[in-house]
Amino acid sequence: MSNHELIWRIAGGSGDGIDSTSQNFAKALMRSGLDVFTHRHYPSRIRGGHTYVEIRAAGHEVQSRGDGYNCLLALGDSFARNPQEEAYYGNEEIKPLSENLDDLREGGLIVYDSGLLSEEDVAELDLEERAAENDWHVFPIDLRSMAKEHGREVMRNTAGVGVTAALLEMDLEHIEDLMEDAMPEKILEPNLTILHEAYDMVTEEYAFEHDLRIPEGNHDEAQALLSGSNAIAYGAIDAGCRFIAGYPMTPWTDVFTIMSQNLPDMGGISEQVEDEIAAAALAVGASHAGVKAMSGSSGGGFALMSEPLGLAEMTETPIVLLESMRAGPSTGMPTKPEQGDLEFTLYTSQGDSARVVFAPGNIEEAYEQTRLAFHVAYEYQIPTIIMYDQKLSGENTNVPVSFLDREPAPSLGSVVTEADLEDMPHDETGKFHRFQHDVDNNVSPRSLPGQKGGRYLATGNEHTPSGHISEDADNRVAQMERRVEKLEDIRAELDEEHDSNQTYVGDELADFGIITWGSSQGAVFEAVERLNDDGHAVKAVSVSDMMPFPEAEMTEFLESVDQAMVVEMNATAQFRGLIQKELGRYGEKLTSLLKYNGNPFEPAEIVEGYELNSDGSDADPSAQVRIEPAAGD
Repeated sequence: MSNHELIWRIAGGSGDGIDSTSQNFAKALMRSGLDVFTHRHYPSRIRGGHTYVEIRAAGHEVQSRGDGYNCLLALGDSFARNPQEEAYYGNEEIKPLSENLDDLREGGLIVYDSGLLSEEDVAELDLEERAAENDWHVFPIDLRSMAKEHGREVMRNTAGVGVTAALLEMDLEHIEDLMEDAMPEKILEPNLTILHEAYDMVTEEYAFEHDLRIPEGNHDEAQALLSGSNAIAYGAIDAGCRFIAGYPMTPWTDVFTIMSQNLPDMGGISEQVEDEIAAAALAVGASHAGVKAMSGSSGGGFALMSEPLGLAEMTETPIVLLESMRAGPSTGMPTKPEQGDLEFTLYTSQGDSARVVFAPGNIEEAYEQTRLAFHVAYEYQIPTIIMYDQKLSGENTNVPVSFLDREPAPSLGSVVTEADLEDMPHDETGKFHRFQHDVDNNVSPRSLPGQKGGRYLATGNEHTPSGHISEDADNRVAQMERRVEKLEDIRAELDEEHDSNQTYVGDELADFGIITWGSSQGAVFEAVERLNDDGHAVKAVSVSDMMPFPEAEMTEFLESVDQAMVVEMNATAQFRGLIQKELGRYGEKLTSLLKYNGNPFEPAEIVEGYELNSDGSDADPSAQVRIEPAAGD
């Protein structure tokens, strides 16, 4: 087995500490000099139900989950509802082992907790026969009894980490340091004891016939392990956001929690309210009063925000909203990733939309585009939305600490001073012309409540320059055109004054292109690198600017290729539809590679999609994906 990467999967039940254990193990691998990337799979239950976290670690950059994995720590589900095979959901206790075998690579390692998983249950899996066929190395170890000897069954996680480290001949130094940083003394000592006991037991009692070991690596500078939710929250804080309102909903809750933990220390405010309508309305009100504000939700929760989103568009109140996608429709699969909310996010609310939408594709882009979202929102007085999904929200990867060393951006954008207001137009009653018709960049100067000479009316109805309700036809046309034409000015600024939000890889001269967006970026980029290494000429672009659409960049890309495959996680090819809406003349070049089974793409699936497309094959892909030509082909 190749030693160039480790892909370690820890599986158990929700509530078994899978997430916290995996994060610490990922940090230990990172501190040993490796690049890491995590993938999280969990059910829509508080306790119980098969969950796993996958950690991919290598001495080179890793951008995506891998194709399968090579090391399994199966703890079993200690919260199983009914550990009987005839139960409605089957024998949940053994699912952390049984449901992970299909993805395990040849020559892989299996460690399972024989203290929880019975011999009879394991025998029904034909594990011995499958292990022989696939050259798996199986280690049944009673982690449960080992943990109970030291007082707490949950410590079987620590025992499992000790076993893993021994099998991989990994030094315990970084694991010990992390435990000392994170654990109070009361539980630190027994955890250190069981860690070493498990490590020594495996080292002394087992012969290692496998060749899987920890890869070697080195970082030139200090690294931080961040999730997409961390990156978005830190980007918002560094952009000057000091107010957030929300209601918990997976997976948006992660950002809301991080912001709520940090804002009070910075003089900011976090409010959990009764529903998502109230959350977005509070954020609109806070922004109107003069603070950088945000809110957000997922799926059905964001749907409730349509009305206050429209209010922000009509009153030209800057605000940043997060739309954290999950599989729908309705409640759908709340903890599984999907990119099915694109059309909904672009067009929800009332009438013609005047909003900006970014969809970052990785951790760095999540940070940078969140900061950009606040800049655009407050300079152009327009709602700006960050779209991401459960995959980007929960995956962790390492970034240089220096990446976050940025200057804060507290500016409220196009807000005027009281001195400025003295020379600006007012109506006969003294109200400020807040919504002027003829202004630069279609942005009318903005006053804040309490400023002398800044009084005006803010209403969701169409209004005159001073805010009075009006149904005058000429006024309507002038106000409407100014609001929607902001998007042209924003597009011009994004093209001329900022580095492109679109990211490119591959052979610039290639005549086959792959287009993707959001969190599918990493898998696509790794697939392109593999294809080029194998002698194919392929390039790819990951698009972040959903609205306003990067017409010039995408025109140039599509002009340069004969075929383009659009990769996205939904059933209706929503991003391909957006490309055809904006650049319909290139529709015949487009095909789709779609996945919507609740799991993100693996690089091999995209490689296979390319091969079937380029060969003109009618064969179905082997994985749960779908290839679809553009409408009308």
